[in-house]
Amino acid sequence: MQELLDHDPRPVPPVLRAVGDATPATSSVPRARYTSRAVHDLEVDKVWGRVWQMACRQEQIPNVGDSVVYDAPGMSLVVLRSAPDEIRAFHNSCLHRGTRLRTQPGHLDELRCPFHGFTWNLDGSFAGMPCPWDFPHVEASSFCLPEARVGTWGGFVFVTVDSAAPSLEDYLEILPEHFASWDLGDRYLGAHVVRVVPCNWKVALEAFIESYHTVAVHPQLLKTSGDTQTQYDVYEGVRHVNRMITPVGIASEHLEAGVEEQDILDAMFLTKDDAGVVPDGGSARQVLADRTRRQLAERTGGDYSSITDCEALDAIEYFVFPNFVPWAGYTTPLVYRFRPHGDDHSSAVMDVMLLEPMPVSGPRPPAAPTRHLEAGERWADAPELGYLGRILDQDTATLARVQRGLESASGPDVTLARYQESRIRHFHATLGEYLES
Repeated sequence: MQELLDHDPRPVPPVLRAVGDATPATSSVPRARYTSRAVHDLEVDKVWGRVWQMACRQEQIPNVGDSVVYDAPGMSLVVLRSAPDEIRAFHNSCLHRGTRLRTQPGHLDELRCPFHGFTWNLDGSFAGMPCPWDFPHVEASSFCLPEARVGTWGGFVFVTVDSAAPSLEDYLEILPEHFASWDLGDRYLGAHVVRVVPCNWKVALEAFIESYHTVAVHPQLLKTSGDTQTQYDVYEGVRHVNRMITPVGIASEHLEAGVEEQDILDAMFLTKDDAGVVPDGGSARQVLADRTRRQLAERTGGDYSSITDCEALDAIEYFVFPNFVPWAGYTTPLVYRFRPHGDDHSSAVMDVMLLEPMPVSGPRPPAAPTRHLEAGERWADAPELGYLGRILDQDTATLARVQRGLESASGPDVTLARYQESRIRHFHATLGEYLES
């Protein structure tokens, strides 16, 4: 598989190929992990209150005073740029009577409570309140907004409310090394679309970290995607990170009839004129990879002649526990994020970001505005997602059925495949460690 994918040769930690005794021990998952309110409450304490979470992109808060609100179970944070080279995250609660300080992103000169006017500076220091004579017991020097810890990697801002959590660098384990050649900090946010989906957050996450579902959910991709040849990587001694690589430009083994190379190329495009012709002795994969290199160079002015076919074509998807899914390579610059929807354990918030390569010259393009899809809207209703919207709609169409099935069933626990669902097994092994700690 590694030879087929022609992946970069950088040394990585030992990989568990998820066969035999090398797999994570979790071969089944209790249904209660998806349906129980008690499990949700335990996750609020044991998971969301302890992990590092991606809050935003740095270019979403480019100027001093720019802010976003990051909500996760049991927490709400105002993440803002407090100085040109400083980002802070404050707990989103007034120290007077608890009012949320912010509900929307925006530019701030100060943090002012809308209820009684208590005000803080951008560095969290107390700036004052109406009628200070009535608060002789408030010492301004100690009446600062409580902060969460902040870290950055790859152009992302991460937060944790756990003062005892490891450093972000330690938490990310092998991820920075693996992305050394794909600096996501050298990308810009080309799209950000958010949608509430009708299922537990883990149901949504797990639908996007395996390719096993392609044959049933995405039959139109079988001519062009090697779903059954996906490489799943679980790394020895690594708790928070795993990976899969799905090759593109080859046909699925689910197709019984032979598929010619020209058929593969034609299936990638609307017309044969768009696709071009596979030369004698050549492959659709090579034509597609060369096309990607050429288009990247035309769009950005950069030199992509040395990137491998895998980097140019394949779906290289990483996962960082508990909910961050960045893609590597260049063909599909996707990022996913999954969270419970407020305090509801049976619905989830799913973010989809597209990170486009930066042009070699000129200023950094501004971050795309965040689009929140309303009830009844589809991913395909967000034109900035392009063709991906239709694929995402296929992915999420089954989520409510999965959730309802889990809630109504009285049979055995959820059973997982040994290899093709090894990333889900790894996720639940790590989740179990947190829940039991």
